[in-house]
Amino acid sequence: MASDPLFIIVGIAVLIVLGILMVGIGGFGLGGEFNRKHANRVMRLRILAQALAVLLILVFVFFRRGG
Repeated sequence: MASDPLFIIVGIAVLIVLGILMVGIGGFGLGGEFNRKHANRVMRLRILAQALAVLLILVFVFFRRGG
């Protein structure tokens, strides 16, 4: 399964979501100018990346179940 290209793409998408989430949590924790300027933008980006990751997971499951 690890050599499956779709599985690798799903893994990369999940890691991207994790990275965006860490930036958002770090900015929130530190506060300051970065958080004031970019908090909403980072959260919107996380939601979009998360939706894409979930869609890719559903596509992966669909094709691996023989759909």
